Amino acid sequence: MDILQMIDRLEELLNESRPLPFTHNVIVDEDRMLDLIDQMRVSIPEEVKKAQQILAQRDRLKAQAEEEANRTIARARERSEALVERDPIAQQAQVQAEQIIIKARQDADQIRLDADNYVVETLRGLEIEMDRALTQVRNGIRALQEETPKDS
Repeated sequence: MDILQMIDRLEELLNESRPLPFTHNVIVDEDRMLDLIDQMRVSIPEEVKKAQQILAQRDRLKAQAEEEANRTIARARERSEALVERDPIAQQAQVQAEQIIIKARQDADQIRLDADNYVVETLRGLEIEMDRALTQVRNGIRALQEETPKDS
């Protein structure tokens, strides 16, 4: 169960609670409330694990991009060396090799940028969801604390 569903259950528990006459307080089923809070404590670390997985995925994407760039550069060098061996075409081959290397580096940079943008957007979405969940939890706690009868 994700954190938003648990917050919905918390709100449902509040709505189902019996109101105390002439107050804004309600009587809440303590066992159900504590059970929900425990579930939330377990679920939030799962959200953090998801964020860590996204960061690991980004690192893998960056490593793959660098590996691909290195392979492309190596192929370009091999190709340019083979072309250099043919004397009349040597200058043209050198120019092509440099263009291939430049293109490979640009492609690698673009892949890294795309991977970073993907991770940033994903983490921002997760941050928004976690902020929303945390706000709802805090509001629920605040509402319960305000509704708890004061000792006279």
